[in-house]
Amino acid sequence: MSIDLAITGGVIVTPDGLHRGTLLVADGKIAGIAAVDDSVDAAQTIDATGQHILPGLIDIHCHIRAPAYPQRGTVASETRACSAGGITTVFEMPITNPCCNTPEQVVLRRDHFAASAHVDFGLYGAPLSLTEVAVDALADSGIIAFKIFTTPAPPGREVEFAGLAWPNEADQFRALQLIARTGLPVVVHAESAEILAAAPQLDQTDGRSHGLARPPLAEALAVAKLLTMNITAQAKLHIAHVTSSATIDILRQFSGTSDFTAETCPHYLRYTEEDVVRVGVAAKINPPIRHAADRAALWQAIADGVITLVTTDHAGFSAAEKADHADNFLTAPPGHPGTECMLPAMLDAVAQGKVTLVDVMRLLCKNAATRFGLSDRGVLASGRRADLIMVDMDAQTRVTETSLITTAAPVARLSHDEVFRGKLSRSFLAGQTIWDSIPTGLATGRFVTPKGPQ
Repeated sequence: MSIDLAITGGVIVTPDGLHRGTLLVADGKIAGIAAVDDSVDAAQTIDATGQHILPGLIDIHCHIRAPAYPQRGTVASETRACSAGGITTVFEMPITNPCCNTPEQVVLRRDHFAASAHVDFGLYGAPLSLTEVAVDALADSGIIAFKIFTTPAPPGREVEFAGLAWPNEADQFRALQLIARTGLPVVVHAESAEILAAAPQLDQTDGRSHGLARPPLAEALAVAKLLTMNITAQAKLHIAHVTSSATIDILRQFSGTSDFTAETCPHYLRYTEEDVVRVGVAAKINPPIRHAADRAALWQAIADGVITLVTTDHAGFSAAEKADHADNFLTAPPGHPGTECMLPAMLDAVAQGKVTLVDVMRLLCKNAATRFGLSDRGVLASGRRADLIMVDMDAQTRVTETSLITTAAPVARLSHDEVFRGKLSRSFLAGQTIWDSIPTGLATGRFVTPKGPQ
C-alpha cells in the first residue's frame, strides 16, 4: 500500500487510551498505526511531537441557516469556522427560510452546501405533516435525522418552523411513532409550551428575566413527557441541549426505559446566569444558561454517562440583530456562535481535570458517529476516514472578536477575552489539511447520510 501521509511523534487518542505511534493515511482513510520506531515510506510526513491526535469533531447541532440570512453567515464562512474549531463533520438544523421540511428542500440545501462547504455536512429534516408518506419520503431524502420542537413557532417565524413546532402532545407522540419506523434518530428541543405560556410579567432589561421566563421546570417536564411517550413509541430519541439539574434527574429516572440519549453544550458547562447578566443579550440562548448548581450537575451527568454528547448549538446573529434588542431579554434573538470555542473549552476542561482526552474523543467524536450511523468516522482506526485534528495541550487559545472566523464574531461576547488551556494546531479532512493556523480555502466538504457520503 502506498502511504500518502505519516503523522509521527504524536500521542494518538483512541477509545482504549493514549498511544504513541505513527498514524498512516492512504486514499483519505486511516491505513494503520505504526510503532514509533517503525520506518515508514510516505509521500508526506508531519512531525506531531508534543501534539495529541484525535478524530475530527462531529458537531451534531449547528444552525448556519444558509441560503437564507447571509448577514448571519454563509456556508463558506461558517464551515471555515468549523475547520478552525476542529469540526470536520457538521449537522445543520432545518431552521431557515423556508424550513427544510420536504425532500425538495433537502435537495436544495444539499446542493447549496455542497458548492462551498469546507467540512462534511449532514442535514436535519422537519416533518411537515405527520403522515407515513411524508415522514418516509423525508427519511429517504438522505437526512441525517429528524428535528422537532415541543414549543410553538416564535411569532413572525412560522415559515422557518413549519414542520418543526409541535406543541400538542398527541402530535409529539405521533411524530415519535412515525419517525421510529424510519430507524433515524429524532432530536427534540424540549420545553413545555404550557409552562412557557404561563411566564410571569418580568423586567425585560434584567438578564435574569430570560431564565425566569423559561424555567428548568419547562425543560424537565417536557423531557419527562417525551420519555414517557417513548416507552411506547420506541424511537431513537435524542434530547437537545440539556441545561438543568432537574432535567438530569429525569434522565436518570428514565434510564433503560427506551432508546434515548442527551447532549449539552459548552456554554452550559462553562458559564452561569451571572455571565448572561454581565454580557447582555448577546448571551441570550434557548434554553437559558442557568446556575452554578446546574452546571455542576451537567458535569456529573457527563461523568456518569447520563449525557453522552457535547455539541455547539452554534446559532449566529448579526451584531445589528442583537443590538436592536439590547435592552430586552424577552424579545432579543436567541443564539450564540460556538463552533470555534467548543474544542478549546473542552480541552480546558481536560486541563482542569474534569474530563480526559479520551472523554473528549467520545463526547465530541465517537458517540456522535455511533448514534447517527456514521460508521466511517469518529475514531482513529484502520479503514476509517482520515478526519483528524492535532491539539497542543501546552498551548493556549486566546479568543477575541478579531480571532474568530465566524461572521457572528461580534456577538460571541461570552467567549471574548477568554483564555483556554489547550489549542488546535491542525485539522484534516480525508487526510488533507483544511486548517493550519488559517483555513486552507479548500471547499471539499461532502454531504453525508447514515448510508455514507454522497
